[in-house]
Amino acid sequence: MRPIIDHIQITVKDLKVAEKFYDRFLPIVGFDINKKVTAFIQEHDFHVIEYTHDLLAFAITSPREAFKNDTINRRKPGAIHHLAFKADSREDVDKAYKDLIAIGANIVSEPQIHPEYSPNYYAVYFKDLENIKYEIVCTKE
Repeated sequence: MRPIIDHIQITVKDLKVAEKFYDRFLPIVGFDINKKVTAFIQEHDFHVIEYTHDLLAFAITSPREAFKNDTINRRKPGAIHHLAFKADSREDVDKAYKDLIAIGANIVSEPQIHPEYSPNYYAVYFKDLENIKYEIVCTKE
């Protein structure tokens, strides 16, 4: 096996609000929203919107009714701390940063070298509208 992720599914608080954001964010990292599908999975009682790509599927899902008012905190056990998308160049990170500003992403850290990770670790950190943290990173010079 190779350590390749097939798909990621994130539960969001408000599916309609999240869909508007992800429709604008995911094309920045290479997804085609024309390949988006939606479904209701009755046995699990959730709605799902899946964005497909040859390398990765990314889905957003409605919460269970019992959890719909819970807050999101990436430091809770079991929570995803953040997701990082790999960029081919620092220029791609810079372009993504400008695109993220245009779609209203909450920028946590502007593109910069993060020597605490490695001498060539160039990344932008941001959060979606529900405070889920993401990163776009290039580790090439």
